[in-house]
Amino acid sequence: MENGKPYLDPSRSIDERIDDLLSRMPLEEKAGMMFQTMVMISPDGEFNPDVSAFGWPSLGEMLDKHMTHFNLVGSADAGKMAAWVNQLQKLAEERGLGIPATLSSDPRHGFDDNPGAFMATQAFSQWPEPPGLAAIGDASVVEEFADIARQEYIAVGLRSALHPMADLATEPRWARVNGTFGEDNEVAAKLTAAYIRGFQGAEIDAESVACMTKHFPGGGPQKDGEDSHFEYGREQVYPGDNFDYHLLPFEAAFEAGTAMIMPYYSMPVGTEHEEVGFAFNKGIITDLLREKYGFDGVVCTDWGTLSDAEIMGTPFPARAWGVEHLSLGERIIKSLQAGIDQFGGEACPEALVELVQNGQVSEARLDISVRRLLRDKFRLGLFENRYVDEAAAGDIAGNPAFRAAGDLAQRKSIVLLKNDGKMPLPGRPKIYIENIQPEVAAQYGDIVEEPADADFAILRLQTPFEPRSSTFLENFFHAGDLDFKEPELSRILAIMAQTPTIVDIYLERGAVIPEIAAASAGLVANFGASDATVLDIIFGRFKPAATLPFELPSSMEAVRAQHPDVPRDSVDPLFEYGFGLTY
Repeated sequence: MENGKPYLDPSRSIDERIDDLLSRMPLEEKAGMMFQTMVMISPDGEFNPDVSAFGWPSLGEMLDKHMTHFNLVGSADAGKMAAWVNQLQKLAEERGLGIPATLSSDPRHGFDDNPGAFMATQAFSQWPEPPGLAAIGDASVVEEFADIARQEYIAVGLRSALHPMADLATEPRWARVNGTFGEDNEVAAKLTAAYIRGFQGAEIDAESVACMTKHFPGGGPQKDGEDSHFEYGREQVYPGDNFDYHLLPFEAAFEAGTAMIMPYYSMPVGTEHEEVGFAFNKGIITDLLREKYGFDGVVCTDWGTLSDAEIMGTPFPARAWGVEHLSLGERIIKSLQAGIDQFGGEACPEALVELVQNGQVSEARLDISVRRLLRDKFRLGLFENRYVDEAAAGDIAGNPAFRAAGDLAQRKSIVLLKNDGKMPLPGRPKIYIENIQPEVAAQYGDIVEEPADADFAILRLQTPFEPRSSTFLENFFHAGDLDFKEPELSRILAIMAQTPTIVDIYLERGAVIPEIAAASAGLVANFGASDATVLDIIFGRFKPAATLPFELPSSMEAVRAQHPDVPRDSVDPLFEYGFGLTY
């Protein structure tokens, strides 16, 4: 015990420590714990608690509001990140009861860089995105990845993972397909459980990173594939009557002991449930999650369900779908009644304090949620050691063994879709390249400037999307049609007409590529891979063995005709789920 404070005594049970700390916490500290939002680190790692970014409150302002959970965005080298987090922890220790901060993060180990969903970090090892792990199909690889990511997170002071996504890729247009383990619920369940085991271990302790599995009850069945970050994508629909299909990966997450759950923004339409966003939905959070599944961990909303914001000068309304008419206080009350413990992307605990003071919310209701939030801080050992070793961070994060494991997983995840006998490419041919670093390609062949002069063309493409620009975040969420439009399609086909062409396509969603597939001499798909990884496959330095984690439709007509809640229901797919060739 320290200074007569049993909550600091590690020999006592966690429940005893929570009871003691709760008895000491003023209302303002309880309310502060129930909010978390973004704080930013710059590439130089400079720590300035008085600087705000993108219209958020500054870190100092959030600490003054007694907030102790922060979603870190941005990155620096590992040592600078660790030093930054330690400085934050020092400020938290000096305030109020000295409750340690919990730093959370979106995924940082892939290739995508979307500030609303992913945060690529050069200091860490680099792995294929989750559909690539599903293409490998080996739970041991997923657990290895998560264990390595856990060590890298802990090295820099990150103790909460705002992932995995247990959603299913049953709607190929959805902008979040790239965070899923594909469209098969049994595969996704197996890999979700492995992911959580790797991050958390068998039990959450001082060596764990706590997982916030999302987006309950399954965020994939979006109407027309639109994403519910945006008003036009607020509806989640089940024309195939397949609601329960999407629950299986979450059941596996519960079995694996996920610490936290995040519901999505969407509002269910045409079901037995109230047509309001899941963060406000008592039938989903209390009746289904709490009562049917018995989940007693933290439930945190997705970011920004309460307050309108302005990001880089652009209005960004609250994702309060179905309850847009309610005031801020009414939204908070409805979420608490639904069973929410914490408000993500929000920094307005004073509004909750006011609700308690005027009798609209009881302090006992706050105690229920704060108890859950404190339990995770205690289980993670943050009260014993909130600081990290700045000198060791760079030796752990991104070390050669971790990077080699990520590179191997990239190679294992590439799917060979077509081979007209040209691959592996022989010898050292003359090659025309697009979207490949010349210095890397030069290790495999002699680069020429025109397709007609080449023995082979090698093109790296990305799944098409429809550019949109009404908000800051919108173009980071690649949505809409999946087929190549003119004049780009004709340009690609013209190259293929001049020389045998190998196409590699990044499948962040289920691309519609019938003309390209037909005209190519070879076709491979990746889910996040370096140039060298792809060329190793094309030149036979690594043997492909992965399979598609979702089908590739044959046309946009087929996409529009399928049910967004049903897997593998595209008519006459170009490549079926599970397809994959080898040499």
